[in-house]
Amino acid sequence: MKDPALYLIPVTLGDTPTEQVIPPYNIRVASRLKYFIVENVRSARRFLKKCNPETDIDAITFCELNKHTDKSRIADYLSPLKAGESIGILSEAGCPAVADPGAAAVAIAQQEGYRVVPLAGPSSMLMAIMASGFNGQSFTFHGYLPVDADERAKKLKQLEAKAYADDQTQIFIETPYRNMKLAEEILQHCKPQTRLCIAVNISCDDESVVTRSMKAWKNRLPDMHKKPAVFLIYRG
Repeated sequence: MKDPALYLIPVTLGDTPTEQVIPPYNIRVASRLKYFIVENVRSARRFLKKCNPETDIDAITFCELNKHTDKSRIADYLSPLKAGESIGILSEAGCPAVADPGAAAVAIAQQEGYRVVPLAGPSSMLMAIMASGFNGQSFTFHGYLPVDADERAKKLKQLEAKAYADDQTQIFIETPYRNMKLAEEILQHCKPQTRLCIAVNISCDDESVVTRSMKAWKNRLPDMHKKPAVFLIYRG
């Protein structure tokens, strides 16, 4: 790591052993960094210690970047790069900067001309589409849908229409404790023949990725309360 860079380091999606989903190269990179921009300091410290038990956590400088962060401070988080020191970005889970506040730091790094290096690792979105049986050549990731029930219903119908009109997979997520409510609303507002894939706890021991028609999902929804899940809809 002679030239300073902003390393985007994927994190395990659950309690999965690091050696199962995190490449050894990532661990070597993370073990040599002294500065990190993280979504949550506590979980970041736990992940780094999990990667390398010999890591001196107290010698690392953490800058927290989440919805509570003052956006005017983000540029200062990148100051180590000016001094020739590389920085790592860690999300709470999965790939940083994808449906994640870390994207704001990456945008500034690109504007300033710093080297940005994305590392390989678990991505719930990509792993879900791989296992869904849906169109993996044309798809759109929408992140979180509107919270308002009426707006969410409208959005679901729009996404379903797009899946049919453009032959395109539609992907979205929800806060884990609201998964069941969203799934029920999907079944309520989409056509019986439209297909829904629900991917729960991807890469974990109790992983479940199942595709069925809306009609077939009726009264058969999996237990996904407080579990990370990805939802994909596609034409029937």
